[in-house]
Amino acid sequence: MEFTNKRILEIAMQQSAADSGCRETDFMRDENVIVVSRKNPAARKYLSLPFACNLTSYGNNIVASIDEKYRSIVSDYLHRFSVAHCLETPNLHVLNDAMQKEGLRVCFMAEYFLPDLNVLKALSCPYELRVLHAEDFAPLYIDAWSNALCKKRAELDVLGIGAYDNGQLIGLAGCSADCETMWQIGVDVLPEYRRQNIASALTSRLALEILAREKVPFYCAAWSNIKSVRNAIKSGFRPAWVEMTVKSAVFVDEINAGKGD
Repeated sequence: MEFTNKRILEIAMQQSAADSGCRETDFMRDENVIVVSRKNPAARKYLSLPFACNLTSYGNNIVASIDEKYRSIVSDYLHRFSVAHCLETPNLHVLNDAMQKEGLRVCFMAEYFLPDLNVLKALSCPYELRVLHAEDFAPLYIDAWSNALCKKRAELDVLGIGAYDNGQLIGLAGCSADCETMWQIGVDVLPEYRRQNIASALTSRLALEILAREKVPFYCAAWSNIKSVRNAIKSGFRPAWVEMTVKSAVFVDEINAGKGD
């Protein structure tokens, strides 16, 4: 497959449509769209479907994938504020307050990045780099590499790039096959080796390896994680879409107590 930036964005929107239960073109409409969330085997494997409420925006509008029982709450909210303001405080408190009466709370807020083929290139690294595969990951499911690999979904970890200092692994970018067409990148560097451009070298190289396998690499970061966002941009990625997810209050409490996923 010959990728272009346009084709990469189309693939991402197709995947978001599978996740949300809408049409790809819904993300390009001027008005907001509300659809009922349903299970879909083509959705990203880590998503818990159906959603109570998930808001996705590629910049034009918001597509809300919801449980039908919350339609009036979400509809009123989307009509009250602009697209950007619906996904930030203080306006977001309005949605949270309404959902909290239903035993739900705003939980995840994330920004997603796609590679810009006009700038993506293999960045240099002062250390040896090695391509790693699933069979190499078994001893690496430890806290040091918890962003690059996910022990709970180890079966999805398919490819990685490791940075080595005299044979010691000091940085790792890994990707999970979260869906048929897109693989998600995560990266870790040991604290004593940071600020040496290792993360961007690993991320850019892994992105190119993923594209060579005819998959689309994507990168996710909390908007407040400046270090991660800077790495995405330095590595040749650009902001593509944002999501906000409502979960049960019990789930949120478990996350805050360190018990959740």
